[in-house]
Amino acid sequence: MAQSTLPVIQALRDTAQRLATQAPYQWGHMGSCNCGHLAQTITHLTKAEIHSRAMQRYGDWERQLLDYCPTSGLPIDQTIDEMLALGFSRSDLAHLERLSDPTIRAAMPFERRNSLRHNYRDDVVFYLQTWAQLLEDQWLGTIHLPSELVAPVKPVLATVTI
Repeated sequence: MAQSTLPVIQALRDTAQRLATQAPYQWGHMGSCNCGHLAQTITHLTKAEIHSRAMQRYGDWERQLLDYCPTSGLPIDQTIDEMLALGFSRSDLAHLERLSDPTIRAAMPFERRNSLRHNYRDDVVFYLQTWAQLLEDQWLGTIHLPSELVAPVKPVLATVTI
């Protein structure tokens, strides 16, 4: 699972929001599919730029992730580098393309998880939102407040007589 950090959570939420507000979505297009939209959020590249980078090597996102090499110098590998550097893993990205991460799916209502379609915009938005919430819950679980909080001292107001 991706790192539970604010930048990762924000990237997921921003991607879901952009998709929910009718950003162009096309599952068969490397720049406007599930991973392509997350790549747009993280890299600030356009869908055309991401697609062009991906077309320099054979395969869909799953194949690109399998063939990924950080020293290849290929533009798609540089795109993947940025996604990994933020806190995602190659496995996270492969699961995103198919909406298949078992932990994320288990957090969904039973009827919704069983009807999830990897190439349907609303299902992608729901998957991203669920994933972000899981990571946020994990992140919040790491915050520990002191068990004894000191009561604030009340200021003493002086009275002035004239």
